[in-house]
Amino acid sequence: MTPPVNDPRAKTPVWEARADLVVIGSGVAGLTAALRAQALGLHVLVVTKAAVTDGNTRWAQGGVAVVLADQHDLDDSVAKHAEDTFTAGAGLCDEVAARSIIDGGPAAVARLRADGAKFDVAASGLLARGREGGHSAFRVIHAGGDATGAEVERALVAQAGQAGVPVLEHHIAVDALRTPGGRVAGVTVLDRHGVPGVVRASAVLVASGGIGQLYQATSNPEIATGDGLALALRAGATVADIEFVQFHPTVLYTPGARGRCPLVTEAVRGEGATLVDGAGLPVMHGVHPLGDLAPRDVVSAAITRRMATAPGGVGDHVFLDATSIAGFARRFPTVFAACAALGLDPAVDPIPVTPAAHFSCGGVVTTVDGRSSVAGLYAAGEVARTGLHGANRLASNSLLEGLVVGQRVAEAVAADLAAGLLADPSRGRLPSWTTAPTAERDSLQRVMSRYAAIGRDADGLAAAGSVLDLSVQDSPLWTHAAVEDAALTVVAQALLAAAVRRTESRGCHVRSDFPTRDDGWRRSQHIRLSPSGQPVLAGPIPLEGVA
Repeated sequence: MTPPVNDPRAKTPVWEARADLVVIGSGVAGLTAALRAQALGLHVLVVTKAAVTDGNTRWAQGGVAVVLADQHDLDDSVAKHAEDTFTAGAGLCDEVAARSIIDGGPAAVARLRADGAKFDVAASGLLARGREGGHSAFRVIHAGGDATGAEVERALVAQAGQAGVPVLEHHIAVDALRTPGGRVAGVTVLDRHGVPGVVRASAVLVASGGIGQLYQATSNPEIATGDGLALALRAGATVADIEFVQFHPTVLYTPGARGRCPLVTEAVRGEGATLVDGAGLPVMHGVHPLGDLAPRDVVSAAITRRMATAPGGVGDHVFLDATSIAGFARRFPTVFAACAALGLDPAVDPIPVTPAAHFSCGGVVTTVDGRSSVAGLYAAGEVARTGLHGANRLASNSLLEGLVVGQRVAEAVAADLAAGLLADPSRGRLPSWTTAPTAERDSLQRVMSRYAAIGRDADGLAAAGSVLDLSVQDSPLWTHAAVEDAALTVVAQALLAAAVRRTESRGCHVRSDFPTRDDGWRRSQHIRLSPSGQPVLAGPIPLEGVA
């Protein structure tokens, strides 16, 4: 009989497993890494807190930004892709790291296609390519019109099933096991009923996705609660650029909607749709040379300003006029279906849209092959900060990053194991299954949405910090909900600490009290947990040679 979660016996793991590598998350980065690691002969176990197909990857609409040499890209180049990435990143990209990841894109896409992923083909017989915000060329390959993430996830899940990669579904990772010397040597987990177990492993890859559930409205699924980021922080890792949360300019507006809102991919604007306000006036006129295809931070801020000038200053959406796009339902079937559910026909009706939390540009500080500052702990995908995105991610660079770094991190783990750099899993100590500071989720989401979304200022950030401080209580990490709420709490505290310190506007971080960019702030802020468990600013830690 399983003890109830409030029974002290529930704090003791009731089962134990072993692996060379445990992968937390089953999206593009996690499954790519797991497949490559298994091909290299490693014993792999994937842990995912929902079904294997339920990650954030499946919701990605736009595509994969990549320059393919065999596609006759005479008007484009990897160098141009990199320059667009640097421009969007607003001076905070690690240019060496970004070039390395972008350079790896063509080979990563070729592997994915060889493994069964089907991308859309143009009449010429070459892959169809779209253009999105911040891109200077048509270089975004896509699948199913606007269902690229779903196709990427389908192909990876099918391949994992064929290869027999073991997946532990409906289990949430709680904390890392660490050796007396501080190396990571496995993780503790809870099943859906709160029954605890432990997976001992020489290497742990955190590929758990983003933090969209910090906010009331997001394009992210309900599972995007920052658990992996919190686990890495508690394991001693450093995070950076956490203040840069990208708000997608166009999610489908539904009055009173909460949680995941349907995305209206910016490829719609790439095909000619324009943003207009309630009076039919263009939102982006005179704002940026690229107009409606300006980088996401620029478009989101412009929409927010236009909503604020609505009668009474209470505008909550604008419109995307896509009536000029022929064959909308065929090109964008996912968006069309979401509109149809609200009784809208994009062929004749302007689409009501509003910005919503979409992507965390920061995360666990890693190299381009996923190594963190803690031996045995690796990160890839949205939870990681490789230096590719800087202060604002360029559209469709996320699937690219997951494919490239997922492959590389598996190779890094194999190399580190062979070199004897990783811990003996039997030396990993179980963390104490006690408590963590936790705020009530609804209150946290409301205060973060009001004070720490697109427009921020010192008073609002201080108010958000005070509300969190007053509402936080220690909570046992014995249920999925408790683990998620504790993760959201520590991530919110980290974000606020960085945002209040950065006294400028740059990329996704917009301060109404410091509206201009200050190149004295052309640097990342690093955060770690203090001995008392509070996020504090810290100096950067060199990663070279760190396993």
